[in-house]
Amino acid sequence: MAKLALIEREKKRARLAQKYSAKRAALKAIIEDTSKSEEERYAARLEIQQLPRNANPTRQRNRCDLTGRPRGTFRKFGLARNKIREIAFRGEIPGVTKASW
Repeated sequence: MAKLALIEREKKRARLAQKYSAKRAALKAIIEDTSKSEEERYAARLEIQQLPRNANPTRQRNRCDLTGRPRGTFRKFGLARNKIREIAFRGEIPGVTKASW
């Protein structure tokens, strides 16, 4: 089990990314719009730098919902590989069966 502080940190990053997503998207659109003047684009670049670093979605790390494990996490289930295996063997994930060929 991961330390609770690490799990809470990831939740905080997700909340911040959600909070600033609209503002970040608007500023990114201005920065990438070549029809805008160079001053407007530069001002938008400065403003996007003033946003919190953790508001950037690339700083988020996918973690297992049960254990908080940062590696080997499947996006589809939100679980780590070993927890998927345990739960699938018990038959609790619909449509997931052991491979046989």
